[in-house]
Amino acid sequence: MTPDIQDSLEARFAASMGALLGPDFPPHLALAVSGGGDSMAMLALAHGWARVMGIGLHVVTIDHGLRAASAAEAAMVAAECAALGHPHATLRWHWDGTGNLQDAARSARLRLIEDWRGGIEHVLFAHTLDDQAETLLMRLVRGSGVEGLSSMAPLRRPQGMGFWQVRPLLDISRADLRHYARTLRLPFVDDPSNDDPRFDRVRARRALAALADLGLTAQGLAESAKRMDRAREALALRAAAVARTLVLQDDPVTGQLVFDRDRLAAVERDTQLRCLAAALQWVGGAPYRPRAAALDGLLDRILGGAGGTLIGTQVAVGPASLRLFREHAAVRDHVTPTGPDDLWDGRWRLHGPAVAGLAIRALGPSGWAQLPEKPDNAPPFEAALGLPAVFDGDTLIACAPLGFGPAHDCTLLRPAASFVAFLQLR
Repeated sequence: MTPDIQDSLEARFAASMGALLGPDFPPHLALAVSGGGDSMAMLALAHGWARVMGIGLHVVTIDHGLRAASAAEAAMVAAECAALGHPHATLRWHWDGTGNLQDAARSARLRLIEDWRGGIEHVLFAHTLDDQAETLLMRLVRGSGVEGLSSMAPLRRPQGMGFWQVRPLLDISRADLRHYARTLRLPFVDDPSNDDPRFDRVRARRALAALADLGLTAQGLAESAKRMDRAREALALRAAAVARTLVLQDDPVTGQLVFDRDRLAAVERDTQLRCLAAALQWVGGAPYRPRAAALDGLLDRILGGAGGTLIGTQVAVGPASLRLFREHAAVRDHVTPTGPDDLWDGRWRLHGPAVAGLAIRALGPSGWAQLPEKPDNAPPFEAALGLPAVFDGDTLIACAPLGFGPAHDCTLLRPAASFVAFLQLR
C-alpha cells in the first residue's frame, strides 16, 4: 500500500466518522474488536483519528469459546490495546447448543456489550463493503423484499440495547483493510470459520468471487443495497402514515395491539406486510422481523379470517378488528423472580414490597381460573394467558395488567413511546 492509498483510507475513515457522529463527538467510544484483519485495521484507524480528536477509546473482545485458539486471540487484542494505550476487556460467552449458532452468537455479542459499556453510547463495528454485498446475496437467496435487500445501516440502535452501533467501514473493502493491516504490520488472525462452507456467509463469499467475471462485484451489490435503502425509506413513510389510521388500541398496560381489519385489507400489500411485521415485533419483542415467506403466509391467513402466530405473537381475527398479543406458548416456561433488576420475558419489570420474594410467570389457564372476577376491560381469555402474573407456588397473588392483587410496580419496557413511533424508527 502506497502512502497515498494509506492516507486515503485514513481520510475516508475520518470522513465517515464525521458524517456519523460529528461535529460534536462523544468524549468516549467503544470498539468491538475480534482480532480479525478488518477489526484490527479499524482499531488502528480509530487510534490515529481519536488521538487527533482527543477522544478516549475503550476496546472489547468477545471470546465465544468455540475454538481452542480464541483465548489467545483475545489476549493478542489486549496486548495491542496495551501498546496503544487503550483499555481492553475480554467478555466470554458459552453457547448452550440450542438454536442457530451464528444468530445466537450475534445476539450474545450485543447483550454482553450492553452490560459492559457503562455510559458509553457508541460502539464501532468493523462491517465492510464486502459484508454489505454478502448480506444482500444471502437475502436474495431467501427471497427477501426491499426491507431485507436494503443496505446495512451505518448508525443504528439495536432493539433492546441502549447503545448505537456505528459502522464506519461500510464503504471500504475487506481487501483494502487487510492490505492496510499488513502494511502497518498489525497483528491479526484469520478465523477458520471464515472458510467453513457450512455457513451461509462463506458460501456467499465464494459465490461473489465466482461471479466477478460476470461483473457482479461487491461494489455493485453494495450500490444496489443503497438504492434499495432509499426505496425502503419511502415505503416506510407510507406505512407509518397508514398505521396512524389502523391502530384502534395500543395498550401499554397489557402490551396488546388492535388493528382495524377493514383498513388493513384496503391498503396495498407491501404496506400490509410492513405494518404486520412491525406489529409482531412490537407485541412480541422479537429483535428481527420474520422471514418473508412466513410473513406472507400469516398475512394471507389473516386476510382470510383465520389468524395465526409468528415470532411469539398471536393474531386473533374478529369481525371488525385484529388483536395481537403475546403467544402463551412462547412464555409458558418463563419464570423470573420479582425485583427491580430482573426482567420477565426480557421486557416486564415487576417489583415492590407486596410481591417481594415471589415468582413471575405467565398468567396461564390456572391463573385465569383463580381470578375472582374479570375486569370489564379485560382482554379475551386467549389474549390474557401470556400476561405477567405473580405467583406464590401455584397460588396467584397478583396480575397487575388485569388490576388484580396488591399494588406493585409493573412496567412494560419498550423501544418507543407507541407502535407508530416504533414503526417510524424502522
